[in-house]
Amino acid sequence: MEHGLILENIAKHITLDDNEVAEFLKLLKKAKIPRRSMILTQGQLCNSIYFVDTGALRAFYLDVSGRESTIMFAIKDWWITDMYCFINALPAMLTIDTIEESVIYQLQKNDLEKLYLTVPKFERFFRILMQNAYIREQLRMIQNLSLTAEERFDIFLNKYPDVANKVKQKQIASYLGITPEFLSMIKRKKRKS
Repeated sequence: MEHGLILENIAKHITLDDNEVAEFLKLLKKAKIPRRSMILTQGQLCNSIYFVDTGALRAFYLDVSGRESTIMFAIKDWWITDMYCFINALPAMLTIDTIEESVIYQLQKNDLEKLYLTVPKFERFFRILMQNAYIREQLRMIQNLSLTAEERFDIFLNKYPDVANKVKQKQIASYLGITPEFLSMIKRKKRKS
């Protein structure tokens, strides 16, 4: 089934009938995106949310000195966007790029608003998505404040076992809030133990 994964993702929180599924699917845009392609760039109007069908994406912030800070990764069966800017129809603060060739589904904000009217169950679905994202980010912030870099790296490896092999060490380090050199030291220490 072509849309199997995204429909399974939605079915975790709401039940749709055939007409509601059809209404949802007609609003989706599917795209196959090559590796290292940007699907959203900092400063561009953020008017879409994306579902990862295959592949992996990364959202990062680029500061004025050109330093990247990885904010999040999105792997198969995850949603991603610059949430603040998406909700408020603002230019993106983040850039989202593909770590590897990816197949994504795009849902534009105006189509999501239509969906809320035609299939109100989606308000519940996206509320749950937002709550889960908020919880995940709050836990990450607490971990950054209370855990060692080595403990945060272990959590990263458990959360993203496949991603760790696909991304550059500097991207993992920026996600963890440490330097690539310090991450190398942690990895060497792990190999020895």
